[in-house]
Amino acid sequence: MKPAAALSGALSGVPEVIVVGEALIDVVHTGDGVSEHPGGSPANVAYGLARLDVSTGFLTSIGMDDRGRAIGNHLAGAGVHLLPGSRSATATSTATATLATDGSATYSFDLTWQLSPFAPTYLPGLVHAGSIASFLAPGAAGVKSLLQHCAGISTVTYDPNIRPELLGSQHEARTIFEDLVPLTDVVKLSDEDAAWLYPRRSPEEAARHIRGLGTDLVVVTRGSEGSFLLTAETEISVPAVETVVADTIGAGDAYMAALILGLLTRGGEGLAPPVLEQIARMASLAAAITVGRPGADLPSSAEMRASLVS
Repeated sequence: MKPAAALSGALSGVPEVIVVGEALIDVVHTGDGVSEHPGGSPANVAYGLARLDVSTGFLTSIGMDDRGRAIGNHLAGAGVHLLPGSRSATATSTATATLATDGSATYSFDLTWQLSPFAPTYLPGLVHAGSIASFLAPGAAGVKSLLQHCAGISTVTYDPNIRPELLGSQHEARTIFEDLVPLTDVVKLSDEDAAWLYPRRSPEEAARHIRGLGTDLVVVTRGSEGSFLLTAETEISVPAVETVVADTIGAGDAYMAALILGLLTRGGEGLAPPVLEQIARMASLAAAITVGRPGADLPSSAEMRASLVS
């Protein structure tokens, strides 16, 4: 793992992780009515990391409106440090989620994405980027610039978290994705993401292709079928943790947050198969806890420990 440093002027202390990406309000429609909750995949990952006791800074774009304040309070409550320039939008974006009877969600968006100018001179040991923010102009250019700055300095993790309705053509989205992969060390995506990006390949074939673009580790999550992890030396499959599903909101983000924690705490064995298996099992546990209750309610470190001994 690459050495840790600091983001100049951003925090009073040194964050272990910087997350960059969108934050928004999930407007959730169920048979019982409509509710609003802070969301957005990168925001959920930042929240999940802080809940797992990882010092986390978050670079985003939210408004100075009630919804923006709700997001800020939500993140601060977990201990996330909102980085300077993050309250730059004229209005906070929304995602409308409609839940099916099996707990799965479909989304529509009212979202703009633009980062304030920034020029980091120091970076933490790990930087995570993902989702709509890595594709949607004009802010996607800022995300790419940050990852270019980080490459070779910080460990970079990336989750494309594909939202087809926002991405334009498949070819354009795949080109953006494949331009970012060489800047990363770890790519995590779902089997649905892989199928959209590479419809003629199996998830395993897609993972091999992605790893060949220049990243070290590719992780494909497969819902109840577990996850598939691939490096240059090994391929392993790890089963999911059985649970009763309330809904799937935040499951992938919980997995990502716990995956990052595993990378931070893996010790000197690198990406050896036993290390990968342990990381994936912990990430699967975090996802299982999350899907077992409504909304993107990612687990705390205490809940993870309690689940391990129960």
